[in-house]
Amino acid sequence: MPERGGSSEQPAGAPAPDPAAGVEPESAPLRVVVTGATGNLGTSVLAALGEDPRIGSVLGLARRLPHRAPPKTEWAAADVGEDGSEDVLTGHFQGADAVVHLAWLLQPSRSPLTTWRTNVLGTVRVLRAAAAAGVATVVYSSSVAAYSPGPRHDTGRRVDESWPTHGWPAAAYSREKAYNERVLDVFARDHPGVRVVRMRPGFLFKRESAMEQRRLFAGPLLPNRLLRPGVLPVLPGVAGLRFQALHTDDAADAFRRAVTSPVSGAFNLASEPPVDTAVLAGLLGARHPVRLPPAPLRAALAAAWRLRLVPASPDLFDALMHLPLLDSGRARRELGWQPLRSGPEAVAELLAGMREGAGGPTPPLASRLTGGRAAELATGAGSRP
Repeated sequence: MPERGGSSEQPAGAPAPDPAAGVEPESAPLRVVVTGATGNLGTSVLAALGEDPRIGSVLGLARRLPHRAPPKTEWAAADVGEDGSEDVLTGHFQGADAVVHLAWLLQPSRSPLTTWRTNVLGTVRVLRAAAAAGVATVVYSSSVAAYSPGPRHDTGRRVDESWPTHGWPAAAYSREKAYNERVLDVFARDHPGVRVVRMRPGFLFKRESAMEQRRLFAGPLLPNRLLRPGVLPVLPGVAGLRFQALHTDDAADAFRRAVTSPVSGAFNLASEPPVDTAVLAGLLGARHPVRLPPAPLRAALAAAWRLRLVPASPDLFDALMHLPLLDSGRARRELGWQPLRSGPEAVAELLAGMREGAGGPTPPLASRLTGGRAAELATGAGSRP
């Protein structure tokens, strides 16, 4: 049964000791392949792996390759969503000790068949290729969105990894994450010799992902200057809106530990305290005088979605309103993991990055895409990858 009591979370602080950190590996250095290596999480995972002395080399796979590579990393082009990519992936996985599967499409949100081909069928291809190549460890990035709705947020209760993973079926992102949990169930059953780890993080933010996440979720009509402290005089509260944020680098540290530790199964990853509209108002220097029901905000989002002004569907908003809060105790106990930054600190870094128009050194993290915001509007927000 899921853990129903109050949270056992601790404040963000120094991580627990990592027994092998800072020492030379006694066994052969590990070779790791990372799919989706150029995105928000992928770039942080590459950096974390590159700093670990137990990791000998990393192969980063992505559809669009950067010009530079982090330490220990080389690049190769691969699209897990393409028919026939299984053989290509098998070739890339040959000789690998672990595959970290991060590849995922959030857009085009208006084409669920496109995201399904990459997110679900692509995961099936990755798992089949890993088995064919004899890979011993698969670490998969699931999400809090894989979980079924949890206890009411005002109870403060967290759920552990035994909570049902049926997602919020109306939202493609949640539906696909939940379906992949079943895919992993079958794979783990049929391949008992493969160590399968499922990481279920909350929302992942860092400065370098600011413009990518603006494009993915807010769309082209959100001006950067609106997020400066004091520009918004009032930010009404949304009753029931409460979520856990996590700095992407802290999540990447957990993935690194999962690669190098003899663990398996699921791990929740979240930082405390949770973020609600009162926290957001504080970060934006806005007053927070009233609480509103979520219905008006959802109606406005649905109208903007129909007009193709925003890329995030109202179904995703519904999923957000029903997400459970996570107990990350297992990650602390078995991985020795502890986030260095609080949830509000992660959000504050994202907001600062949005104000600055910050980006990263890979194509998905670029601060500005060809055509800029005009191209986003012209093609219809949420209509293209």
